[in-house]
Amino acid sequence: MAKIAYAHGSAFTAEALDAWASEVGPLLPMSDPSLYPVSGGSEAAETALKMVRAYWLAQGEPDRTVVVSRWGSYHGNTLGALDLSGRTGLRRPYEPWLGRFEHVSAAYSYRAGHDGANAIASGAEAVAELDALLNRVGPGRIAAFVAEPIAGATLAAAVPPDDYWPAVSAWCARNKVLLVADEVMTGFGRTGTWFGANHWKLQPDLLLAAKGVTSGYWPFGFVAAAGHVAEPILASGFVHGFTYSHSIPGAAVARSVLKILRDENLIEASATRGAQLRAALEAELADDPWVGEIRGSGLLLGIELVADRATKAPHARAKRVTERVLAQAKNASDVGLLLYSATGQANGVDGDQLVIGPPFVIGDEEIARIARGTAAAIRAVRDEA
Repeated sequence: MAKIAYAHGSAFTAEALDAWASEVGPLLPMSDPSLYPVSGGSEAAETALKMVRAYWLAQGEPDRTVVVSRWGSYHGNTLGALDLSGRTGLRRPYEPWLGRFEHVSAAYSYRAGHDGANAIASGAEAVAELDALLNRVGPGRIAAFVAEPIAGATLAAAVPPDDYWPAVSAWCARNKVLLVADEVMTGFGRTGTWFGANHWKLQPDLLLAAKGVTSGYWPFGFVAAAGHVAEPILASGFVHGFTYSHSIPGAAVARSVLKILRDENLIEASATRGAQLRAALEAELADDPWVGEIRGSGLLLGIELVADRATKAPHARAKRVTERVLAQAKNASDVGLLLYSATGQANGVDGDQLVIGPPFVIGDEEIARIARGTAAAIRAVRDEA
């Protein structure tokens, strides 16, 4: 900041940007990436969508206009990103302005086959849905498939079945569909690896990142395009830009965060501490009749709350179970926890989930506190019922 605070990305570059890009590039799960820095996740989603379009125009295939996402997903709150998202509660007020993108079922094994959940439990089911969509829209029309490697807030850290990503990535390659990984929540160690894609050795064509890029210290994110995607876009030109893209201070912060993540072994800590926290939650909640599933990876964990464990029947949304548990956890004088909420996943209206994503530097005492406090908050609300 003492040297330079701002320079427009269309006219200038800077040492901080170049140094950051040279360090983050080799960590990305793709070959020869080119980076487009932005201010956050929604801008990254909008930028990725435009890159998809620019790529197919450069390839001489302008009819590839269909972009596919999943129900139960979240990609941002600007209109394009919201339309891409499959979070029904956020979409509902703006439905008259949405509808340009297609959606398929979420990789959400816990509610696979349940009415209204739009959930599947296998790679074969995913491919069958994608094939049906391809048959409906026609060959040479689908441009991209966009998804979070592990579901974030909307489905409370739902991890796909092991065969899901191998099947979906093979389908994309077979049908010339760009695979876009939204790593805004899962990137930079949150799930116990540098990127969520690493769990399946997935190599996306485009990758979105934000949040953990600067650990929240500066509004910053980026889209990475693999070399085979970036090259034709750069050759033909990319009509796009934001006033505060290519932030020089943001790049400097992001580079500092990278150093800390490496020097303090925080990616490994996320994996280790995440397993420890999950075990503690399972021990505290093993017999709780309201806890349907504890899931997640690394330090992205979720708890699905149900009215009936055997049938997986959800609580009615009118009971506001999630909100009451969050308030109880926050206000408990001996614990004081900030949990994140997700609702409506069971059928588009009903359903309650808690999301837990503590700092990577969490220790034994904090892990015990989270597990104990979360369990106590659930019990307190259940006792009120």
